[in-house]
Amino acid sequence: MSDKIATRDGFGDEIVELGKLNKNIVVVDCDIGKSCKTGKFHKELPEQYLNVGIAEQNGAGFAAGLATCGKVPFVVTYAAFGSMRMCEMIRQEICYPKLNVKIACSHGGVTPANDGASHQCIEDMGILSTIPNMTVIMPADYYSTRKLVKAAAEYEGPVYLRFTRDAIPVIYAEEEEFQIGRAKHLREGKDIAVIANGDTVRLAMEAAEQLEQEGIGARVLDMHTIKPLDQKAVRDCVNDIGRIITVEDHNIINGLGSAVCSVAAGMGKGIVKCIGIQDRFGMSAPYERLLEMNGITTDNIVKIAKELQ
Repeated sequence: MSDKIATRDGFGDEIVELGKLNKNIVVVDCDIGKSCKTGKFHKELPEQYLNVGIAEQNGAGFAAGLATCGKVPFVVTYAAFGSMRMCEMIRQEICYPKLNVKIACSHGGVTPANDGASHQCIEDMGILSTIPNMTVIMPADYYSTRKLVKAAAEYEGPVYLRFTRDAIPVIYAEEEEFQIGRAKHLREGKDIAVIANGDTVRLAMEAAEQLEQEGIGARVLDMHTIKPLDQKAVRDCVNDIGRIITVEDHNIINGLGSAVCSVAAGMGKGIVKCIGIQDRFGMSAPYERLLEMNGITTDNIVKIAKELQ
């Protein structure tokens, strides 16, 4: 995990390749293509690119119309706008008729850092997970982003894709394969299970390495798809280990931790400790500092894992 690159760059590179292969793929840009990495798509595939301006709600409705004509539109904006400003349109015009629209959003979680609370979207995956027919995905690195964007383009139905603004470590090899709704097993262990997604997967891996040095084996799962959740993978963790830590760059309410807790509660056993944004707004500060303020750190994962032994 030495090289670092933002997952929004993975989206920008992959969407160009997909657009060349499939002329029905269209980017509906909400006037922030530079930040969301759609500039190359615009340059190389101008006839498949539309900029609706700073009008996200119109972008969602326009994309819905395109989908009824056989197009595969990717609405591109920031997570805060894609999940909240567009929410009613996503519900009524995209998810209710189950149209083949993809909402591709950069600046998820606290990676916007110094941009402050207005741009640090810590509610998005929870909000959109509650809407029927919506699939919710957050890749962990550049290569998983490319594979999951491709999978989303091939998937029939609404998909929300969440990317980071800040550069994060590369975890996967280029040839790694991914499936929507199927967690990736990164490490095996019998003492603790750590389930993470997005930019926190690298923290889970670092924690597992530290725990191994102290004789504690950690199973690490990359739960890139929040909805539909890989319930079998969670049930296996509950049955095999019984002690789970979830880690996410999202409000601890109604995110990955809540979804995992729901599975464990339904089984009537297991302990789940949730690490994430502590139900509060962000602020202007460096990215790593914001994670630290919410306990989203390697050291905190290690500490809780030891307490659960």
